[in-house]
Amino acid sequence: MFSGAYMGYMLIAGIMSLIGMWVSGRLKSKFAYYSKIQTRRGLSGREVAQSMLSGYGITDVKIVEGKGFLSDHYNPISKTVALSPAVYHGRSIAATAVAAHECGHAVQHATSYPLLKLRSGIVPLVQVSSRAQQWLLILALGGFGAGASGSNTILLITIITFAITALFSFITLPVEFDASKRALVWVDQSGLLKGDEYTGAKDALQWAAMTYVASALTALVMLLYLISRYRN
Repeated sequence: MFSGAYMGYMLIAGIMSLIGMWVSGRLKSKFAYYSKIQTRRGLSGREVAQSMLSGYGITDVKIVEGKGFLSDHYNPISKTVALSPAVYHGRSIAATAVAAHECGHAVQHATSYPLLKLRSGIVPLVQVSSRAQQWLLILALGGFGAGASGSNTILLITIITFAITALFSFITLPVEFDASKRALVWVDQSGLLKGDEYTGAKDALQWAAMTYVASALTALVMLLYLISRYRN
């Protein structure tokens, strides 16, 4: 039987998960809404991305069509902007905003944006920490540890892994906000989006950023809970 501490953790995790689901739902709703509004310029997401990269003199980044819904991302290792089918082919406000945002990361990379370099550098450590957390939690809070001393040691290791993932989440925030800022400046100055189109793109990107805010807050709450258990 799991201990009360582990059940307390699961309760908090459930609450934060519900908040995250609500934010994610709002993002999907916004994306669906702005996906129905075609831009006056009528450029596809791929064309927007190509235009922005060219405007910044970036010639070594490839634009490819990815898979899935809202799976858009920039890979700094392969220097690839992967756009989901709806964004790659879309000619809407949403497609323009997302494509420009991902290219914002490519611009960060090209200009050696320090926080992007830091985030990329700790990815391997974050991946290891994330995989270990589930089992460490069960041992530390589930009541299966080898005595109080053993459980405390495991809990301390667990806290360290959560601190790493929390750090990653908070580093991600300014990286994502900066990419959106670069995207909005570009679509405005280049004339790709004007007036209500620009306002819509800003609204969509703000909700995209909120998903990262929710993730960072979740990581912080979990970390603080584990620290309180350790101190007690």
